[in-house]
Amino acid sequence: MSVEMVELSVKTAEPVRPAGVLQQNRVFLDFFWDIAKPEQEVRLKAVEDLIQYLKKSDQADELDYTFKRLVDGLAHTREAARPGFSLALGQVLSAFEDVSLQTVLDRIKEKHNLQTVKKKLFRNAMFGNLFGVLAIHQSSRLPKEPQVVLGCVKLLQSLSQRKQHLKELPTKTMMDILNEIPEDVFEEVLLSALQTELEAAFSTPEQLQLLLVALRRFPQTLKPKKLKKLLGCSTIINADNIPKLLDVLKMAARSVKKECVLPSVVLDLLKLSLKEDSFQHFWDNAIINGMLKEAAGPAHYLSFRLLGSALPLLSAEQLQEVLSGEVMVQYGEHVVAAQKPDRFKLAPEMDVFVSDFLQECQDADKQLIVMVRFSSLTNKGYPVVPSVWRVVQHLQPAAVEQYVAWLKKTFLQPQIDKLLDFSTRKQKDNPAAKEQKDDSVFRLRKWIISRLCAIIDNHLVKKSEDLIMDVARFVFFHAFFSTKKASADISETKGKLSVPLDDKIRAVLVNSFFGLLLSMHHLPLAEDSPEGVAVSQKRALGVTADGTMWIYHLVQYAQSLLSQPKHAQSSQPFSPEQSQAWDSMLESVANLKKKAKKGPSAESSAFQQLFLLVGMHLFKAPEELLVIMKDLQSCMDKAQEKKAKKKKEAVEQEEEPEWVEVMVDILLSLLSQPSRHIRQVCRTVFSSICPNVTAAALTAILDVLDPERDDEDDAAVVVTDDNKTQKKNTNEEDDEEDEEDEDMEKSDGSDDDSGEGEDDEAMEDDDAEDDEDEEDDEEEVGPVDQNFRIKMMKILQNQNAMTIAGTEGDGSSDEEMDDDAMLQLDKGLAELFSEQKKKAQAKKDEKTKMQKEKALVRDFKIKVLDLLEVFVARQAGSPLVLGLVEPLLTIIDRGMSSDSDQQEQDFLRRAADIFRNQLCRSKVYCKTVGDREGELHDLLEKLMTKSQKLSDSSVCLYYFSASLYVVKVLRGAPAAEAKEDATADGAAGSDLKFMGSLDVDRVSKIFIEALNSFMGRRKSPLSAQMFTDLFTRFPGLCVKMLDAAVQHINSGVRVHQQGQACVLVLRAMQSREVQQLLSGAAWTELCGQVSGQLTASLEKVGETESKVVKEKVVKTLELCQFLVKIVKQQKLSVDLEPLQTVLQSLTSAIAFKKTGKLEDTYWAVVKHFGVIKPKVEKIKPEKKADPKELLKKKKGFLPESKKRRKRDIPILEPAAAAAAAEQATLRGGKPAAGTGHWKKKHDKKPKQKRPADGAAAAPAASPSPAKKSKTTTTSESNSAKKKKPKQKK
Repeated sequence: MSVEMVELSVKTAEPVRPAGVLQQNRVFLDFFWDIAKPEQEVRLKAVEDLIQYLKKSDQADELDYTFKRLVDGLAHTREAARPGFSLALGQVLSAFEDVSLQTVLDRIKEKHNLQTVKKKLFRNAMFGNLFGVLAIHQSSRLPKEPQVVLGCVKLLQSLSQRKQHLKELPTKTMMDILNEIPEDVFEEVLLSALQTELEAAFSTPEQLQLLLVALRRFPQTLKPKKLKKLLGCSTIINADNIPKLLDVLKMAARSVKKECVLPSVVLDLLKLSLKEDSFQHFWDNAIINGMLKEAAGPAHYLSFRLLGSALPLLSAEQLQEVLSGEVMVQYGEHVVAAQKPDRFKLAPEMDVFVSDFLQECQDADKQLIVMVRFSSLTNKGYPVVPSVWRVVQHLQPAAVEQYVAWLKKTFLQPQIDKLLDFSTRKQKDNPAAKEQKDDSVFRLRKWIISRLCAIIDNHLVKKSEDLIMDVARFVFFHAFFSTKKASADISETKGKLSVPLDDKIRAVLVNSFFGLLLSMHHLPLAEDSPEGVAVSQKRALGVTADGTMWIYHLVQYAQSLLSQPKHAQSSQPFSPEQSQAWDSMLESVANLKKKAKKGPSAESSAFQQLFLLVGMHLFKAPEELLVIMKDLQSCMDKAQEKKAKKKKEAVEQEEEPEWVEVMVDILLSLLSQPSRHIRQVCRTVFSSICPNVTAAALTAILDVLDPERDDEDDAAVVVTDDNKTQKKNTNEEDDEEDEEDEDMEKSDGSDDDSGEGEDDEAMEDDDAEDDEDEEDDEEEVGPVDQNFRIKMMKILQNQNAMTIAGTEGDGSSDEEMDDDAMLQLDKGLAELFSEQKKKAQAKKDEKTKMQKEKALVRDFKIKVLDLLEVFVARQAGSPLVLGLVEPLLTIIDRGMSSDSDQQEQDFLRRAADIFRNQLCRSKVYCKTVGDREGELHDLLEKLMTKSQKLSDSSVCLYYFSASLYVVKVLRGAPAAEAKEDATADGAAGSDLKFMGSLDVDRVSKIFIEALNSFMGRRKSPLSAQMFTDLFTRFPGLCVKMLDAAVQHINSGVRVHQQGQACVLVLRAMQSREVQQLLSGAAWTELCGQVSGQLTASLEKVGETESKVVKEKVVKTLELCQFLVKIVKQQKLSVDLEPLQTVLQSLTSAIAFKKTGKLEDTYWAVVKHFGVIKPKVEKIKPEKKADPKELLKKKKGFLPESKKRRKRDIPILEPAAAAAAAEQATLRGGKPAAGTGHWKKKHDKKPKQKRPADGAAAAPAASPSPAKKSKTTTTSESNSAKKKKPKQKK
């Protein structure tokens, strides 16, 4: 890098500087520019480079100049530059220790003297002093120069009086200095200087913190005697100082209202209380009886933050005391109240405090105390912390086990009185407070179950296999069993329930157990197990360290409970038939495990899971799953027999369905259960039986998805508002409710049930909404039916009300109904309207029920799509896959044409993905058509015919993709591809002419008809991209269709179709495969035909500016370019003269621009004929003055209203004008001619503009200046305005 010497200009008024400073090089000066930049990385690099430069140069004048620039920069006007100069000054002082700190401090005081600085620079000077002291402090040299310490402190003391600018920065800087200096320097130098601040320690939080820092750093100097002399007491925390401390704490709380942090002075005060052994006194009087007595707000938030920050500092006894006191109760009320929107929430901060404490603390007893006390903070029995509280993952294993034991004990014997339970004001005013205890027990048990399941579900929690099994056994036992007599073998029978379990909590237990079963199904191996550590491959999920499934252990536990009826009693005892099904399940699982020992297989494991899962669900719904269990058992037996004996009698096959068909029916029945675990197991089992699936089994799956069958089933048809039909599924209604309950339990948290304070308002809002809904329903009833009208007339006639009403209308009778008649009439009308209202409500309930059933059926179909997806993925090469094409297209067609909700869209999106991405685009497909050639050709023709009749182009795309898939299947794979198992659509095959079983002529005719339909109809669902894909994937068919495509270059029904025909022909001719198939005379003939069609197409182009025509011409020219290029390169015998002639005349038909796609393509084409695009000289156009710019007021000029106006000279007649001019000549000696100096004067300073009418009234030509019209001056001024912008440029 070249170094440039720059001379610094010096004014004569300033004192002359030394020559060395006056001639600094640019590299050295750039350091100071970079230090002032806002980017931190640039500043740090500049500081580092400056120090290195100064060390290398070792010049005294440069070092002195550096200190001058850095001290000046401390008061920089840009706030971002001050820290940079302060940092640089501190680093330079640290690097050059021979420079005295006192000298630098004196220079800072002199440069930024507050007594002599100008008023507008006063604030900058204050910051200059502050950042100067910070720089000296950062140099780490203060302890070596005590006098400098004293000077810095005194300077900071003077700055602390300017709080409106510096706030508390000077006091904080003094604290930093105290943390650095030794005790002897403090005692000898600073103690006397800081005596005023120390004596006023209770006035502000900063001064109190200064005292606390001094006490912590210099305990030998500030002994109790010294404190008594300074403050009047030997300790900080005592009964006399509590009111003062309370005022300081309130000030500190208000000071951090926006920052949402804990002031450091409060934490220091807490540490001092622990040191002085006065923590309990401080906590009770200053926090509980002081801060918490204030209104909810900053004072309370400070107390909560202090509670969280104090956790690592307290002993086990202090933790127990603090976490059971009033601060926790107030925190719980805050959490409940903060659930409303737009409320400040402190719970996330508390989570961080607790998480940090548990992560750093290694004492399991302290961890347990914190977890138990936070879990004991309850609102009407429900803890305020969420059941999925993730801080549990930081617990030690011993603490986890003890915490789980406490949860189980609390579940068995809930003692609300021993918990830290509270109620909000609204809950206390609730008259239903008598039911609070029972409801609280239910809410507490519900949270405990969710808490236990969440511990198992969280993989980050350190837990052993015994603990996992213990929790699962506990939940299972209390969900389905009860203790009859304690047993040593069953630990769950030893626990006694203080409050019996009701049906409501058992329902929660059942749902939670099956959710826990799903979590265990995905549970990885425990980290502490030796087998889990030794596994290097992909770790298995849902198994213990010995490889046994978790669900198998639970089934064994359930069997032990069933085998000991004297000790454990089932809540729903099995019938003999159900017990037999359970025993047969155990026998089948045992047989599968024996076979798995000989040779483990995925099929065996899947069937074990299915048997075990269905067996566990027998406890939940024994009647529904009994039949499924029997069918499953028979299927397994038949499958084993079929493997043992491959040949069976034909009679048996005709009488009974295949076992796989029954298995598919079982899986479909299980999918109706609201369980994700069952859904995953069904998917796994179906994956294992996919090779055995028959056409009948696949049809059973498709029948569930077929939308036509829903319309045809008259026995299960209901009519909804949109006149659509839907199949009923009565068994799934209750299941949906269970599923909703299960989801609600899984999503339990502090935001769900702890906010009971708002439940009353929510209920009131719901009631109000219900009333509004009823009113809306009454309004939406519509016209009254005839039966209601007849009944109304009958009631009125019976009471003779209509006659009275008619006579009253005539005014001819004063007869009125008596009281009895009126009561009778009111009673009859009330009964009639009540009946009508019940009918309206029944219609509404029926409508809601049908919508719910529709959602259930749709959800069931989404689950069934899992089986279809597995089959397509596992059996893509099976001929059975071909039977999925039409059903899936029907689903897509029906889904696209209907107005669907989000669930319907999800179903449609899933079906479309299976069809297009996993079926049509799969690399594996059926390559052996067999005797189904005719059927597939008919299917292809049917699909293409249907696609042309569709109205939606997006649906047509799926039909066209299906057609290409059928063509791919019919073509198959050549022998070489079959050996290599290459499935790349055959386009890169060795033999391009191989078409397999495809009837080329018939298929070509089908696609040519589709192409003609696309080119001959104004609105066609087909698109050019579809045929482009066809040409690319099947060059053999492309060759057959090329002639038809070439003819459409001219015969297309619209200009757009003609352009698309050019695109198709261009893509086809660019294909290497097509060029190989049409090599020789056929290729030459094709080029000739294309040339003729292009010539005829371009001849039709007339003079037009149409965008569509231009787009067509562009596509035509692109084809021309390729054609001319290929003919020239291959030297084909094709006559291009007609095409050249038409191209030359094209410029007269369409107006070309300088550049553009059309123009560039045209010149690229004619370039092959030797015509070069002419070069156009660039001429800058004359800029016309914008009238708006002329009217703009120019900056820096006076407005017209402020200008001094000249006296208007009256307009005279010619004779009078001559006399006036003559007199003027005699007086001033100036010429009277109108073209003399007067005119020049007017040119320099034009007159004020007159109104338009005045200008028009003036004579057009005047020989004298007095008669000059205003238009002349206006035009002159306008011309001047035109010139001035040019002069500016």
